[in-house]
Amino acid sequence: MMRIGMLTSGGDCQSLNATMRGVAKALYEMYDDVEIIGFEDGYKGLIYMNYRIMQPEDFSGILTEGGTILGTSRQPFKLMRVHDENDLDKVEAMKHTYKKLRLECLVVLGGNGSQKTANLLREEGLNVIGLPKTIDNDLWGTDMTFGFQSAVDIATNAIDCIHTTAASHSRVFIVEVMGHRVGWLTLNAGMAGGADIILIPEIPYDINSIVAALKKREKAGKDFSIIAVAEGAISKEDAGLSKKELKKKKESNLVYPSVSYEIGAQIEERTGLEVRVTVPGHMQRGGAPCAYDRVLSSRLGAAAAKMIRDKEYGYMVAVKSREISKTPLDEVAGRLKMVDPEASIIEEARLLGISFGDEPADEPAGK
Repeated sequence: MMRIGMLTSGGDCQSLNATMRGVAKALYEMYDDVEIIGFEDGYKGLIYMNYRIMQPEDFSGILTEGGTILGTSRQPFKLMRVHDENDLDKVEAMKHTYKKLRLECLVVLGGNGSQKTANLLREEGLNVIGLPKTIDNDLWGTDMTFGFQSAVDIATNAIDCIHTTAASHSRVFIVEVMGHRVGWLTLNAGMAGGADIILIPEIPYDINSIVAALKKREKAGKDFSIIAVAEGAISKEDAGLSKKELKKKKESNLVYPSVSYEIGAQIEERTGLEVRVTVPGHMQRGGAPCAYDRVLSSRLGAAAAKMIRDKEYGYMVAVKSREISKTPLDEVAGRLKMVDPEASIIEEARLLGISFGDEPADEPAGK
């Protein structure tokens, strides 16, 4: 009997169930004697042997269901080789579970940290296949991750909704979008939602430039503005600090809940404009997957099953130029796909008049 392990790790997103369904349906089509073992709560289930034997009906009706039927948890990669409170060697425990259950392969649905652990297990001699999950679309080696487009749609809808109230009250609205280190989600949602200013981690902002962009809109007769801000957006001043200095500054800053509130306060102080902040938060991870993600997840899942059949292990299933491909896990592990400030999408956004908060200000930022 072919026995396949499967787990979902890290933050949840809308298409985890759809992707598991894709893997399972394809495997059931290929084999009469396949058994899928689902590990509960991500790598934690693999470490502590918490699992259940899945049945074909478990994968029925979940194409449109958000979240994950297996549950998930965050198990930081940097702690994987650190023994737990009971002195358990986590890596050895995962290997023991894999071998005791006589698995042919472990399928890991996860983002950057999860794929780093998947590569660690590959280095330890296990057969592993990764599937690219993250709403941030920041995994190296793939053009697209499942969950990203669904999150873009939700963040875009939040910006759309803010437009009407911003226009009604002649306010500046800041919409804070998820993305600590990478700005793909904010960039795409900001453009789709018609944001006037987009601030992402890869392009440090200058508050003077932001104020200048707002004043330019005022002079053009625009009485409201929308700013899409990634939660990891950073000022030019802070970008020049060392990691230690930046951490110390953040720990001492108890005034603002997030960067958006700090930017909002600075805008009000310098312009007198009324600013409001909206944070969609974990809504961006929730709800049903969009049609695009359902198709993408089905394709990725089917491709993973094909790789299992062909014994092509040690890869992450990927999307390249709209075709399903694969990238070695050792190339994916530890690398982020950042937004290139010189990318064509940034240039095109600038041509549309979108500010990234880094343009030279023509006048002082005072009132």
